[in-house]
Amino acid sequence: METVRVHFPEDLRMNDDKLFRFCRDNPGLRFERRKNGDIIFMSLTGGETGNQNFELSIDFGIWNRQSKWGYFFDSSTAFRLSDTSVISPDVAGVSKSRWEALTEKERRRFVPLCPDFVLELLSPSDRLVDAQQKMEDWMANGCQLGWLLSPATSTAYIYRSNQEVVVYETTHPLSGEDILPDFMLDLSQL
Repeated sequence: METVRVHFPEDLRMNDDKLFRFCRDNPGLRFERRKNGDIIFMSLTGGETGNQNFELSIDFGIWNRQSKWGYFFDSSTAFRLSDTSVISPDVAGVSKSRWEALTEKERRRFVPLCPDFVLELLSPSDRLVDAQQKMEDWMANGCQLGWLLSPATSTAYIYRSNQEVVVYETTHPLSGEDILPDFMLDLSQL
């Protein structure tokens, strides 16, 4: 199943509270709200993509436990961006100071900030053009470093704040640069 985009007229769009309730009332579904109010229903991933997501999460988790850089989140975490989008990356990183500045209530709902780092992993049901638009939205809302990985084409798209997208083959290790200091991701596993 591919993702499905549903356009809602302005008078029928869900505000944050209604969307949060809708999410809680439908725990078996995965969806996001785009900045224009459209709701994106996303399919579940297959085994290969699920395993790749898990392996990537391990790498970030091990590095973060050692560096104590901040907090990392999986694809079930929704971020409420300044453009009103409520979206979720496959991996997100928020610096310690930014996360700890949130109230307890803010931490329990859609996180009201844009992550410092995001990673999106294309699954066979994802369209590249949609994923690239989502990455552009992350960057427009304050993300500092983003990686869009396509295992099917062995391609990594690197997004940096206020810079052009750089494309690498996934045989090239990725650096966390100044955003995730000393973090390196070996993409040969993908």
